[in-house]
Amino acid sequence: MPRDIPIEYVRNIGVIAHIDAGKTTVTERILYFTGRTYKIGEVHEGTAVMDFMDQERERGITIAAAATTAEWRDHRVNIIDTPGHVDFTVEVERSLRVLDGGIVVFDAVAGVEPQSETVWRQADKYRVPRLCFINKMDRVGADFERTLDMIADRLGMLPVPVQMPIGAEEDFGGVVDLIAMRAWTHTGKRDEPPVEGPIPPALEADAARWRDTMLERLAEHDEQIMISYLEGHELGLDEIRKAVRRGAIANEFTPVFCGAALKNMGVQRLLDGVVDYLPSPIDVPAITARQPDGTEVERPSDDDAPLAALAFKIVTDPYVGRLAYTRVYSGVLRSGDSVTNTSRHKQERIGRLLRMHADSREEIDEVYAGGIAAVIGLKDTFTGDTLAPKGDPVVLEDISFPDPVVSVAIEAKSKPDQDKMSQALRKLAEEDPTFVAAYNEETGQTIISGMGELHLEVIVDRMTREFRVGCNVGRPQVAYRETVRRAAEQETRFVRQTGGRGQFAHVILRVEPLPPGSENEFENEVRGGAIPQQYIPAVAKGVDQAQRNGVLGGHGVVDVRVTLLDGNHHEVDSSEMAFTTAASICFQEAMRRAQPVMLEPIMKLEISTPESFVGDVVGDVAARRGQVHGVEARGAVQIVGAMIPLAETFGYTTALRSMTQGRATSSMEFDHYEEVPAAVAEAAAKA
Repeated sequence: MPRDIPIEYVRNIGVIAHIDAGKTTVTERILYFTGRTYKIGEVHEGTAVMDFMDQERERGITIAAAATTAEWRDHRVNIIDTPGHVDFTVEVERSLRVLDGGIVVFDAVAGVEPQSETVWRQADKYRVPRLCFINKMDRVGADFERTLDMIADRLGMLPVPVQMPIGAEEDFGGVVDLIAMRAWTHTGKRDEPPVEGPIPPALEADAARWRDTMLERLAEHDEQIMISYLEGHELGLDEIRKAVRRGAIANEFTPVFCGAALKNMGVQRLLDGVVDYLPSPIDVPAITARQPDGTEVERPSDDDAPLAALAFKIVTDPYVGRLAYTRVYSGVLRSGDSVTNTSRHKQERIGRLLRMHADSREEIDEVYAGGIAAVIGLKDTFTGDTLAPKGDPVVLEDISFPDPVVSVAIEAKSKPDQDKMSQALRKLAEEDPTFVAAYNEETGQTIISGMGELHLEVIVDRMTREFRVGCNVGRPQVAYRETVRRAAEQETRFVRQTGGRGQFAHVILRVEPLPPGSENEFENEVRGGAIPQQYIPAVAKGVDQAQRNGVLGGHGVVDVRVTLLDGNHHEVDSSEMAFTTAASICFQEAMRRAQPVMLEPIMKLEISTPESFVGDVVGDVAARRGQVHGVEARGAVQIVGAMIPLAETFGYTTALRSMTQGRATSSMEFDHYEEVPAAVAEAAAKA
C-alpha cells in the first residue's frame, strides 16, 4: 500500500518547556485548531486530552510524554507533549532523541526558567531545530523583549523574532507578522478566528524596527539575504521564509513567535511556523548506525532503504498490553513482519501497529520512513533498542539516562500483594529507565529509586491504582556516592584449600581519584603473563562488583581509576572465580587506604518570591546548608538562585508555602555531587 502523505510533508515535533509554561495548553489548542479534537481540554479543569493519567489530572502537571498526530495545511504533524518537571526528565530525553524539531514554550512573565535551560541543553545534545513560543503575553508582567534577551543570554542562542506582540498584559490583542508585515488581531472571543489586516498606525514604527532587527540577524547567517539587504533590494516573502527555514534547520538561530494559548491567541500562526520552518525527516542528516563488525553506515529517510527503527518508550496499556513506541528512521515497518532486535540479538514479530492519540489508538498496517507508531507484540524489546531486518542487522545509538538520586524502602502489606508488587515493579522499571527497584539482602527490604520525591510518589500511586498493590513506604533516602581523595596501592592473595582443587589468585591494584563527573575506569598494566589474559575480565568483574557497595556506607563508588599493576596465578588452582574474589577484596582494602569520602547530590534551586519574603527565604536556605548565588528582580517578584543538598529538600515545597503565605514557588534540578560534611556523613553512614 503506497504512502498516504509524502515524507516532505511530515513533521515530527516535541513541545518542551519548564513546568507550568503552558506546553499542554499549547498542544490542546493545536489539536483543536487542526480539527483533531472538537472541544478544547483544559489542564486546570483536568480535561486535557494529552494529560490522560489520573495522576496528571489531579496534580495539573504532565508526567508522561503523550503522542498524537494532527493535520495542518496538508502536512502531518506528529506531536509529543513532554513533562516540564525535572523528576520526569527521562520523558524529554527519549522524546528528543527521536524527534526532528521542537517547540520551546516560555512564560512571558518568568522568561527562561531553570528547567527551560535543561530541556534546551537536551535539545542541543541531539541537535534538534527549534521554534520559540513566548506564551502568556496576556499576563501581568509579560515582557517580550526581556524574554528575547534571556534566550540569548542564558541559552546562548540567537533569537530571530518573526512576530511582535500587539500590546501586552491585559492589552494584548494579537501579533504582527514581521515577514508579511500584516497584523493578526483577536476579538477576545475564544472561538473566533484571528482577523488579518493592516498594522495599526500606532505600531508601524515599532514593526519597522523589529523587521529591521529580524533582517539584520538573518543577514548575519544567510549570504543571499545579506547581499539583498546591503544592496537595498526589496526582499520577497518566500525569500525571507526560505532563509528563516535554512537557519532554523541548521540551528544557527531560532525563530520566535508569541501569543496567549489559554485565550487561543497565536497558535494558528505557530502551526504555520511548524510547517514553514521546522524540518521534515529528509531535511535532517541521515541517522548513523553500526554494523556487527563496528563499521558505521548511514540509514537515509527512505522507504526503499533497509529497515532501521528505534524503540524509545515502553508503556503497559491496560487494554492492549505492552506497547513499544517506535520511530522508523528508514525502510517500512509492517504488521506481521519478523524483525531482529539487534541490541539484544532477539527475534521479534510485529503484532499490530497503532497510531496513538494520547490514550486512544488507531490501527494501521504499516509505518513508513520518518513515522512514529506504537507496536504491539514485542516481548524482549526495551527503551533504546534497535529493530532491523534479520539479513541486514545494524544498531542505532542507544539513549543515555541519568542515575536515580532518591530512594525509599517499600514493602507489600500481604503475601498476595508481594507477588503483585514484584510484577508491578518489573513493568514500571521497563517503562521508566530512571526508576530502579532492587532487593537489599542485608535489610530484607525492597528499595525503589528515582529522580525525586514526586517521581517516587507517582510510582507508588500507580502501583496502588493500576496494579492494585497494597504497600507501605518508608521515608525518602538520598542516593549518596563514594569516591577517594588520593591514590593507594594494595596487594591481595586469595588462597583456599579444601582438600581437592583449591582456589588461588594474587593481584596488586592501584586506586586513584578522577575528576568529578568522570566514568569509572579500569586499566591493565600487567606484563609478561603474570596473570593470564583469560583472567583479566574476571579481575575487572570483581572490581566492578566491589564498586557497587563502597566502604563507608555501602553506596556506589564514582570517579575512580583502578589499575591492575601485577599479580600471580597457579597453573591448577587459579580460576575466574578466585580472581573475581581477590579483586573485590583488594579494591575494598585499597579504597580504605585512599582517603574515602561520601558525596551527596546538590540541587540547583530557584525560588520566585515577593520581595517582602526574600530575607526569610534566604535564611531558610542557609539553615538547610544551602548557598545563595544571587537575587534578581524579575517583574514584580524576586528570584533567589541557590545550590542546596538534596537531603535538605524533602518537604521543602510545604515549608516554603508556609513561610511565604503560599505566594512563593520553587523549582529544582540535579546539578552535581559534592563532598558531605563529616558530621552529616557520619549520621548518613549510621542510617
